[in-house]
Amino acid sequence: MLSDELKLLVGLGNPGTEYEKTRHNVGFMVLEEIARKNNCSFRESKKLFGRTCEYGSGIEKTRLLMPNTYMNESGKSVRSAKDWFNFQNNQLIVLVDDMDLPLGKIRVRSKGSSGGHNGLKSIINHLGTAEFKRLKIGIGAPSNEQQERKSKTVSHVLGRFSKEEFIILNFIIQEIISCIESITSNNWEKISTRLNSYKPDN
Repeated sequence: MLSDELKLLVGLGNPGTEYEKTRHNVGFMVLEEIARKNNCSFRESKKLFGRTCEYGSGIEKTRLLMPNTYMNESGKSVRSAKDWFNFQNNQLIVLVDDMDLPLGKIRVRSKGSSGGHNGLKSIINHLGTAEFKRLKIGIGAPSNEQQERKSKTVSHVLGRFSKEEFIILNFIIQEIISCIESITSNNWEKISTRLNSYKPDN
């Protein structure tokens, strides 16, 4: 279970059935699986501009947030949650897709730039800092050729995983959840190393 050192898990994505299970919504997919495993149901929260659920109690209470603002305005929801729940930036983990990472790879960072991701960019702008934990989940790129990659980016991130890709993704999601449930106040570096070195066939 999460300790009091980590108060909020945010999964990034776009709301609406047309975006369900798309590559851009992989952050949502992780949170939905966490909620399912903990019998936690998401509810709409107008004041937080998103859907939330929580499980556990006391210092082990875990809050999940899926912004309803669309990707480019995710920071509005995260900032509202920060103010409402009164947590610090270092008590936040953002789960986000990353096209620069191949499917099957995970990259954990405690701070850094948006890397061109509009959801992260919005959160950085609204929090006024880039110093928050983020867990990047590889979705692969549509092409290694720069011009072709650029022209196919939108259709790629808004496309759905193939049956074969989803099998790999499920291994990744389960590993992420296992690590999140193991986080304490003093083992973040160990968890980061485990996730950064993970391979689906481990």
